Amino acid sequence: MKLAMASRLAIYAVLELAARPGEQLSAAEIGAKYGVSTHHLAKVLHGLRRAGLVHSVRGAGGGFRFTGNARRVTLMDIIALFEPVGEERGSGSGPGEDTEIGRALGRVLSEIDATAEATLGSITVATCLKLTAPEPRAGG
Repeated sequence: MKLAMASRLAIYAVLELAARPGEQLSAAEIGAKYGVSTHHLAKVLHGLRRAGLVHSVRGAGGGFRFTGNARRVTLMDIIALFEPVGEERGSGSGPGEDTEIGRALGRVLSEIDATAEATLGSITVATCLKLTAPEPRAGG
């Protein structure tokens, strides 16, 4: 499954904000960390705000903070805000797709997409944040 840039930016932003509860980060701060356009990221953040996952404060010292439930919001919840999910692959739209082999390949690719969507639907923001924590050093 290839994610749209908006979905990827939304995940980055949610994880950054959720990792710093109570803090506000600007689109410029998040954008600088990930090397992305502040303008594009601001559009994504406003989509997250409309969905109730972030709160924004305007003006000097303003920014965004995570307001969702990190234990309930999944990566798929975030992705679904920015791109269609669960749609079946188009049939017969590309070369060879209207053949028996092309249809078989389409079924396999649809199964892969369904597995990816199920996996992303089972990983919460909290779980993903645990994966970003440094591992304890052995022998301390």
